[in-house]
Amino acid sequence: MPPTLASLVQHSALKLTVRAGADRLGTPVRWAHASELADPVPYMDGGELLLVTATNLDARDPGTMRRYVQRLAGAGVAGLGFAVGVTYEEIPPALVDAAEEAGLPLLEVPRRTPFLAISKAVSAAIAADQYRSVTAGFEAQRELTRAAVAGDGPVELLTRLAAHVDGWAALYDSSGAVVAAAPDWAARRAARLTPEVERLRDRSAPASAVVGDSEGDDRVELQSLGTGRRSRGALAVGTGAALGTAERYAVHSAVALLTLTTARSRALQGAEQRLGAAVLRMLLAGESDHARAVAGDLYGGLLDAPFRLLIAESPVPSGTEGLAEAMEAAASRSGESLLMVPEGERLVVLAADGGEAVAAGAAHARAADDRPVREGGEGDADVVVGMSAPSGPIAVSAAYKQAEQALSVARRRGRTMVEHEELAAGSVLPLLADDAVRAFADGMLRPLQEHDAKGRGDLVASLRAWLSRHGQWDAAAADLGVHRHTLRYRMRRVEEILGRSLDDPDVRMELWLALKATAASSGTQ
Repeated sequence: MPPTLASLVQHSALKLTVRAGADRLGTPVRWAHASELADPVPYMDGGELLLVTATNLDARDPGTMRRYVQRLAGAGVAGLGFAVGVTYEEIPPALVDAAEEAGLPLLEVPRRTPFLAISKAVSAAIAADQYRSVTAGFEAQRELTRAAVAGDGPVELLTRLAAHVDGWAALYDSSGAVVAAAPDWAARRAARLTPEVERLRDRSAPASAVVGDSEGDDRVELQSLGTGRRSRGALAVGTGAALGTAERYAVHSAVALLTLTTARSRALQGAEQRLGAAVLRMLLAGESDHARAVAGDLYGGLLDAPFRLLIAESPVPSGTEGLAEAMEAAASRSGESLLMVPEGERLVVLAADGGEAVAAGAAHARAADDRPVREGGEGDADVVVGMSAPSGPIAVSAAYKQAEQALSVARRRGRTMVEHEELAAGSVLPLLADDAVRAFADGMLRPLQEHDAKGRGDLVASLRAWLSRHGQWDAAAADLGVHRHTLRYRMRRVEEILGRSLDDPDVRMELWLALKATAASSGTQ
C-alpha cells in the first residue's frame, strides 16, 4: 500500500499532529510538496501533501482561508501540513475552521521537523511500496509460470491469478466461449461478458478494455491473447477496485503465459494437421488398419465410433477459418477428437457423429445462411459445406464422395451447408432441372419425338406407360387402351430407333430419367 496521512502521523520521528479532517487520514499520499504560493493549484496533480509556512497568506482571515482551502480540496490535494513557529506560532483558527468545513486533513508540523524530513519519509514509503509491488509481481510471475508449465491446463494458472488479484479470472477461446474460470462460480459471471469479448476479438491484438458487470460491482479488465492479426482468445479479470502495481504485474504475466501457450498450441496443431493428413490419405486408400495405427491416441478414439466427414470450400482466402475455429472450440470444450486437413481452398474434417463439433459447424452454417446474400448471387458465399452421412473407417472413400455431392448441391442452391441425408431422403426430381440433364434428355428422346411428330405412332407415351408399369405388358397396354401386341411392336420400334436394348436396366433408368426431366421442364408429370 502507498503511504497515507495516517502512516505519516504515526511516524514517530515526524511528530505530526492532526488538527482537522481526522476521519480522512486513510487518504493515500502520492508526494509531499512545499509551496508558499497564494494559489499553488496550477502546479498540483492531486494526491499531494502540501507543506506551507503561510509566508504569503493571511491565515487569520476566514474568507481568505475558506477560498484557499476549497481550491486545494477541489484540486484533490491529500492534506495540508502547516509549520508552526515560523510565520505563525500556532495554526490560526480561521485555517482550522476552513479545513474542517472542507473536509481537508490539516496536520501541524512542529518547528523542529523540517519539510525535507517529511518529503524523505514520503519518498521512502513510496519506494518501499513499489519494491513490495515489484517483488510481489515477480513472485506472482514465478507462481503463474510454474502453473503454466505444469501441463494441467489453464485452470491452475487462473486459480493462482484470481488469488493474487483478490478477485476472479476467466479464459475465453477465439469464439468468445468460456474455456475455464476460477473460482468455479465465476464461470456464469464470465459468460455474461461474451458480447464484450467478441467486440474485443474484432480488434487487432493486443487489445484491452475495461467493462462493468451489469449484475455486480465488479470492475472487469479484458485482455486479448495472441500477437497476430486475430486474437486467439481473451483473459478476463474481475476485481472490486482498480488493479494495483503488483496485481497488474500478475495480469500481464498471465497474458504473456497464455499467449505463449496459445502459440505453442498452434504449432502443435500444425503437427497434428500433418499427422491427420496422413491418416486421411490412408483411410481414403482403404488402409484403415494402417490409419488406425498411425492415428494412435490422438485420433484413435475418433475412428472407434461413427463420424461425419465434412468438406468446406471457400473462394476467399482463409474463408474456412471461422468454421474451423467454431468446430475447434466446441471440440476443445467437450474433449472430442477432431481431424482437420486443409486442401488448398478446401478444408476436410472428420468429427464425431452427434458431437459438439458437428453441432457447432451446423450452427455456424445456419448463422451464415441468415446473413443477406452478397451481391454476386449464388455461389458467392464465403464458405460452403457438404457433410456426409455417419460413416466408419472402412467407408471413408464413400463418405468423401457423399460430402462432395452435398457440397455441389449446396453450391448450386446457394446454401452454406447441405447434409447427405437431405439428398437421400428427398426426391431426385429437383436435380433434373439442371441444364446438362435437360440437354441429355432432349438428345436421347429427340429421335422418338421426331418419329411421333410424323404421325407414325405414339412411341414416347407408350414408352412412359411401359416403364411406369415396370415392363408389365398387360397393365401398360390397358393404360394406353391398345392391345399388348401393339405395345410390344412399339417397344421394338423404340429399340430400333434408339439402337439400345430395353432389357438393359441402365437403359431403362436413363430413359425414365429423360422422360421425367422432359416432363419437369414442360411443367407436366
